[in-house]
Amino acid sequence: MSVPAVSAVRMGTPTGRAVVAAATLGSGMALLDGTVVNVALRRIGEDLDASLQQLQWITNAYLLTLASLILLGGSFGDRFGRRRVFVIGVVWFAVASLACGLAPDVEVLIAARALQGIGGALLTPGSLAMIQGAFTPEDRAPAIGAWSGLGSIAAAIGPFVGGALIDYASWRWIFLLNLPLAAITVLIAVRAVPETRDPRASSRFDLSGAVLAALALGATTYALIEWGSTAAVVAAILGVTAGVAFVVVEAREPEPMLDLRLFHDVTFSASNAMTLLVYGALGALTFFVVLELQTAAGWSALAAGAAFVPLTLVMVLLASAGGRLGQRIGPRLPMSVGPLVMALGTLAMTRIGPDVDFWVDVLPAVIVFGLGLAIMVAPLTATVLAAAPDEQAGLASGVNNAVARAGSLLAVAALPIAVGLGGDDYADPGAFDGAFHHAMLICAGLLVAGGALSWLTIRRPERMGS
Repeated sequence: MSVPAVSAVRMGTPTGRAVVAAATLGSGMALLDGTVVNVALRRIGEDLDASLQQLQWITNAYLLTLASLILLGGSFGDRFGRRRVFVIGVVWFAVASLACGLAPDVEVLIAARALQGIGGALLTPGSLAMIQGAFTPEDRAPAIGAWSGLGSIAAAIGPFVGGALIDYASWRWIFLLNLPLAAITVLIAVRAVPETRDPRASSRFDLSGAVLAALALGATTYALIEWGSTAAVVAAILGVTAGVAFVVVEAREPEPMLDLRLFHDVTFSASNAMTLLVYGALGALTFFVVLELQTAAGWSALAAGAAFVPLTLVMVLLASAGGRLGQRIGPRLPMSVGPLVMALGTLAMTRIGPDVDFWVDVLPAVIVFGLGLAIMVAPLTATVLAAAPDEQAGLASGVNNAVARAGSLLAVAALPIAVGLGGDDYADPGAFDGAFHHAMLICAGLLVAGGALSWLTIRRPERMGS
């Protein structure tokens, strides 16, 4: 029995609700895990006697495998069924989460986080591709808006829930919590989500492309985190060489993991360049802020996590509206203004320090940042997918997710060195506070650059409507 590339599911129907629910739970689980881990880093460092570099690897081991393999995850979904690959990814993620929760030392935890990233590479593009492949064209933007808003709830609530678990139980429970979430996600997906795939896709496995992508990102990440040693210089050269080789191989490969022809579309290329800048800033900001609140301000993990709860309300109220706004007026304005508003929120976060006041220094900054995020997220996602053919929805989603994760990966690797942090400075209030303020200025600069790039390059894709 053939499986169609596109279905005709409508918003508001039982099937439509099931697709959005499964996609949101799956991607939200991965988002929640990322934000919760940042809140837990200080406690993990103390418990496992880890250095700042090892804390960076706890974050980046996950991002590395996720960014390297997410293109394969998207193409696997197009080829073998988006729901099938999504479910496999959710199960893999849960098993790796169990390994994280039981890790006896920091080295095992880093390895388990890398395995977690493989599961994320399968489920993350699948969550969005299921929406793109199942819904009718006119319902895709509202569905993506609902997915963005609900998924952002998980990202915002994650630090609060994680902080409570860290303070009153153990950091290990932030990983073990994924097991029941994964079980619910699989149940909904198997029972109610229709299967879609690209009937023209091949089952060929682009092994060389996958290896080169992982090598390029892995070597570059190592060079940034360990900069200053001879090994780091060698890794930097290896990373650049592997990156060039990846492009050459993909251009010549008859059935590549990454179809470079997607980048012939200016809007697609510009959207992904903007994603690299904006999500680089977002990843670094998340890494630094929760450590600053705990290290310099002396807040508990629960208090540091709770500081981001207002972001939940902003996203719940405005994310879907952001999707409708982008559909009505086009993506250029939301994708330009959103990062600029986020930059204002980031600059306001420079007020965070030893004598921080939540109502004056944290709440306004978080609300402004959340407003910019709500304006930008859904139009960005819809634009990337609309700029690619329907049959390559999984691949387009994979590319954008890979770029977002690569931006976070590289920023988290590079920024601590750029602002002079190393060793156990994450536990030194004086050293970390000064570096934090410089880091926020750099993040704001990246966001401004992303907004400017969108204004200069983004146009409405034809399939978003006139």
